[in-house]
Amino acid sequence: MRDDPDFRKHNQDAYQVTADELRQFIERWEQLDAEKKDITEQQKEVMAEAKGRGYDTKVIRKVIALRKRKPDEIAEEEAVLEMYKAALGMT
Repeated sequence: MRDDPDFRKHNQDAYQVTADELRQFIERWEQLDAEKKDITEQQKEVMAEAKGRGYDTKVIRKVIALRKRKPDEIAEEEAVLEMYKAALGMT
């Protein structure tokens, strides 16, 4: 059966389709990776501009992280933080 030319051609065609599909996945990944690098560079430029205008970029990053979270989660964390600070006499 494996010596059958039709069987070999079928296997070669199947391999070629798989190789083409795999190449497409890899190329898409590489394209996304390049776009991600571009976006990261743009984000750095935004922070450099903000810093140049006198903003505290560390605080800006914290605000960005807070904006991604739910208000209830933030409130709970702040309440626990205040409780811990009170327990340590930091208030």
